[in-house]
Amino acid sequence: MIGILVPIFFMACVAACIMAPGYFRSRDRAQVQETLRVAMEKGANLPPELLTALQQPTSLQAALVPSRERDLRRAIILIAAGLGFAVLGYCLWQGIQPYDDNGAWVTAWSVACFGAIPGLIGIGYLVLWATKKTSPKSVSNS
Repeated sequence: MIGILVPIFFMACVAACIMAPGYFRSRDRAQVQETLRVAMEKGANLPPELLTALQQPTSLQAALVPSRERDLRRAIILIAAGLGFAVLGYCLWQGIQPYDDNGAWVTAWSVACFGAIPGLIGIGYLVLWATKKTSPKSVSNS
């Protein structure tokens, strides 16, 4: 019974971690919209600063805008993760090799190959960073 419940509980926790932020963000937006609707029904004047602030992108939306610096940051993180898995594979090889040479090689190569996935994606981001031109700063018309 435990062999079935553990994976189900793990997957439920992963799903909750992915879905909870979106749920709470949408609930906050609904509360703000409800407050504004009630204020408008009562005839309250909404300050222009409030409307301007509501039209600004959230920090999450601003973080999703592709930029050259973001590509470099992702590249460094993913390459470091790939190298971390390679080092883990080497350490496992060192630890298992005195007991079973074939098992040590299989384990080390499996972990190192798993680390190649984020490492190669990081190299792709590094290529994007290197080929992307710096974006000119927007000029305001004031």
